[in-house]
Amino acid sequence: MTTRKSWQSIHDELRRRIVDGIWQPGDLIPAEEQLAAEFQCARATVNRALRGLADSGLLNRRRRVGSRVATEPSRYATLKIDIIRLEVEQRGAKYRHALTERAQVLAPERVQYRMNLNDDTELLYICNLHMADDRPIIYEERWLNPVVLHGIFDVDFSAISVNEWLVRNVMFTRGDISFCATNLTEREAQLFAADLGEAAFVIERTTWQDEQCITSVRLLHEPGFSMRTELI
Repeated sequence: MTTRKSWQSIHDELRRRIVDGIWQPGDLIPAEEQLAAEFQCARATVNRALRGLADSGLLNRRRRVGSRVATEPSRYATLKIDIIRLEVEQRGAKYRHALTERAQVLAPERVQYRMNLNDDTELLYICNLHMADDRPIIYEERWLNPVVLHGIFDVDFSAISVNEWLVRNVMFTRGDISFCATNLTEREAQLFAADLGEAAFVIERTTWQDEQCITSVRLLHEPGFSMRTELI
């Protein structure tokens, strides 16, 4: 029986050939049609794998010319969208989340701009507090697009966090992310039992399925949080 190849498995194999030197810097790699025949998959699947390699700086792609191994490959930090519950439990702590706000509302102008939406689009607005051993560690403010997330208004986010539900159920094709420091407002300081104006780390992330925005989220971490990532 033939096993269906995913774009990720093809991406990983092609990356191995580059890293192991099977394909040298400057080499023109096989065309999409040839790779699709080799892996017995659709050409679109190969195209998705090649786009990932180009995005990571390992390939240079030119229309009507083909893809060459980069002569000066870039190095990028990789960021995963993890399930917060699992991160907490892996540290040996007890996880709990509290849904503090849920509403079906029109998106404010700043969110419309970020998500490329019309001003009459109603979104699901969720505020969630993530805790480790009953200590608040992340305050999550999230906007969800029902045009992409069909049936989202019916999901019980008191039973499962919106973070975990999205990671388990929704695939994204691209995203953007920003980091900044902020001073806690009075309400935020109360949530973390911290001092008013204390510095905290913020991650803002927006994810997309092709040209449609899935969700935009602001993650406010407890004071003292530091982030670790890896280079590839």
